Amino acid sequence: MIESSVQHLLDHAARRDPQHAAVEDPAHGSITYGDLSALSDRLRDRLVQCGVRPGDRVGIYLRKSIDAVASIFGALKAGGAYVPVDPWAPPARNAYILNDCAVTVAIVEKRFLEALRAELARLGRVPTLLVLDGTEGGRSLAAALEQADTGSAAPPAQTVTPASDDLAYVLYTSGSTGRPKGVMLSHRNALSFIDWCSDTFRPDASDRCSSHAPFHFDLSVLDLFMSIKHGATVVLIGEDVGKDPTHLASLMAERRLTIWYSAPSILSLLAQHGKLEQHDLAALRLVLFAGEVFPVKHLRALQRLLPHPRYVNLYGPTETNVCTSYEIPVPIPDGRTEPFPIGTTCAHLRTKVVDEQGREVPPGQEGELVVSGPGVMHGYWNLPEQSARAFFEDESAQWYRTGDVVVQAPDGTYTFLGRRDRMVKRRGYRVELGEIEARLYSHPNVKEAAVVALPDEEGATQIKAHLVWAADRAPSLIELKRFCAERLPLYMVPDVFSFHDGLPKTSTDKVDYQRLKDL
Repeated sequence: MIESSVQHLLDHAARRDPQHAAVEDPAHGSITYGDLSALSDRLRDRLVQCGVRPGDRVGIYLRKSIDAVASIFGALKAGGAYVPVDPWAPPARNAYILNDCAVTVAIVEKRFLEALRAELARLGRVPTLLVLDGTEGGRSLAAALEQADTGSAAPPAQTVTPASDDLAYVLYTSGSTGRPKGVMLSHRNALSFIDWCSDTFRPDASDRCSSHAPFHFDLSVLDLFMSIKHGATVVLIGEDVGKDPTHLASLMAERRLTIWYSAPSILSLLAQHGKLEQHDLAALRLVLFAGEVFPVKHLRALQRLLPHPRYVNLYGPTETNVCTSYEIPVPIPDGRTEPFPIGTTCAHLRTKVVDEQGREVPPGQEGELVVSGPGVMHGYWNLPEQSARAFFEDESAQWYRTGDVVVQAPDGTYTFLGRRDRMVKRRGYRVELGEIEARLYSHPNVKEAAVVALPDEEGATQIKAHLVWAADRAPSLIELKRFCAERLPLYMVPDVFSFHDGLPKTSTDKVDYQRLKDL
């Protein structure tokens, strides 16, 4: 069956097998497809009673939970677009997002209410707030709805069937102006991606899929919607366990996960510290990763511990979700040190490599990757000029500029070279900071590496490498510079090396380069 909207994925799965487990929360139990559908229906009714109309935005300010999943589908069923915020981000940032997106209703956990209300009042607009006492397996949402019904019962409403280009969700990412920007994604955007996932990974109702990514991160779209489309079980992984490799490995085994999807940094931690050899992970059949480059030595170590799954590198910015993929060979050859390609174009999209004037370049020549097709966002919320700059048109299509520099092989496979905004000029040479990181990772004692460029007192570019070191004794500056000089041109050798117990990460488990610049 071809779905016309994201919310219908849940209802169709509930009709097929209402008693099958839809979502499991290891801390708070599980909910069946039938009960999840009914709970989202009750929220739909309340949201419509509160004034939510097709096209309105509904904020979700909850910890990852069954309550949050039901809230996402309740918002969609009311015809709204859901706007998830990071519950652990500063209240001022979340208030800015909810205000900027002009949400009609925000579903908020009580622990965050006081600070949020104060920040919203400061901005001059407080939307209707539906407050949950906590997040406990859907029971908190049900209790909040029952309490609201005692004041004014919400009459049954119809689930809205939106047009395919209507807004489904808005995901806020860091903006170059210092303000987060909202990526607008439609039902067509989401469903074209989910259909590609279905064709590529062949999930079914027996699968048990990780939900590691927070709901404000685009990886969650695959976790939730691909799983629910096929009646699989989504296993929620909370923030408390999600970055603890030992407990994470135990959870993967205990919950018999079959599909895993996360940023490479989490899988690197599992390979190094998860003691995977002590756990039965035979059920795991598919390991997907995206969001950043996966250092080959950590990927090889993971494969040796878990040789049975397929490994697939997925690439794409939030604006396109995934636009290319590459299946990693098993085993990885011992001599390989270069990161793997980002692969070939997903079947529902078109890509090409262009120069600074937007002209296509031949295979073998580096340029910017641009993307077109039904998976590409509509634009940025309330930022028409920035939206216009993100696209260009030629005689065949409208193309989204990813800002990523790649090179295409004759067989159509793309290799990621770096971000335009992570390329700097030094001594007249162009330097890709990611290339320096890749060489540092070839050192046997480097667990993590991140490189930033900073101006020195005279305005020249200084390169600083931040390292997490595996050995007891940190090397001398001379030793490190000698190691780099054997692998890099002299103009790319870092000036300064800094050692840390761990590198700072964003809420989506990527290296936080902005914080590193201040260290």
